[in-house]
Amino acid sequence: MDSASVAQSVDPIMHIPDGFIDGKTVVVTATLSAIGVGLALNRVHHTFPARKIPMLGLAAAFLFAAQMLNFPVVAGTSGHLIGGVLVAALLGPSAAVVVVTTVLIVQCFLFQDGGVLALGANIFNMAILGAGGGWVIFRCVAALLRGTRGRITAVAFAAWLSTVLAAAGCAAQLAWSGKVDWKSAFTAMVGVHLLIGLGEGLISALVFAAIQRTRPELMQTGPSAEPHTRWGEFAFFGLLAAVGLALFVAPLACPWPDGLAVVAEKLGFALAATPPMLPVLAPEYSFPGIHSAALATAVAGAVGCLIVFALALLLACVLVPKRTEHPSATSAPP
Repeated sequence: MDSASVAQSVDPIMHIPDGFIDGKTVVVTATLSAIGVGLALNRVHHTFPARKIPMLGLAAAFLFAAQMLNFPVVAGTSGHLIGGVLVAALLGPSAAVVVVTTVLIVQCFLFQDGGVLALGANIFNMAILGAGGGWVIFRCVAALLRGTRGRITAVAFAAWLSTVLAAAGCAAQLAWSGKVDWKSAFTAMVGVHLLIGLGEGLISALVFAAIQRTRPELMQTGPSAEPHTRWGEFAFFGLLAAVGLALFVAPLACPWPDGLAVVAEKLGFALAATPPMLPVLAPEYSFPGIHSAALATAVAGAVGCLIVFALALLLACVLVPKRTEHPSATSAPP
């Protein structure tokens, strides 16, 4: 496997392939991720409103589609939305951790996007640090900057910084695994993701502002809020929009490698990536028999959106019990 093919195999952003981290890092990150996701599942089980179950599926489908839409950052490097802070600001941090984890699992086992052994590290970086840590930053900034503009600013800043946090986590894992020294890994990873994070922050703020303007009921967190909202209908049309993004926009995404691929090539550990451990449905978002790369990407994106939507929806239906919600009760997002 040459370095060019390796660079393509680690796309998109910060999806660590197998071979980049060693055994001890695999075990530690998998353990930390299991604890974090377990706590998030427990929190969702006890506090997430049953009527909003379709929103978990919609959020997963949207993130899957959005993560296929790479945008150019600097010459030869691309980035895209992670989306954890955006989902956390709308549905709560625990729901965001569950949604991002669901997307990462589907990307790994169906599309060879991120290594099987490295899945715990990817969940830790993007779901725990990115979504969970980003939500803490969002809440702190939102407490200082009141009002709608303050919340939008908080989303932008938290989304930007969450990308940097995830990059720093990835750098620490690479350094602890002995692939590169800490100073070089931190400087390279954080340096490029400071720029990628600007796109993350801008996109997150624009989407949040659009939802705030067009669907303000999504911002209400009390159990009695949005009593007349048809969440199933809203999620259905949102799913169609996400599938449309995957079908018609993802094939036009920037083809340049992401920040981790560029750093791996620059620092000389790109060839450490090992071959995929398991056969998958559509390796690197290509389908057998479809010779057009654009068509294969479109089909893979559409199929992926439907799968993550169904998986997140099924998980939510099993996880969230039907509970009586009293009009006088209020709760924070889970």
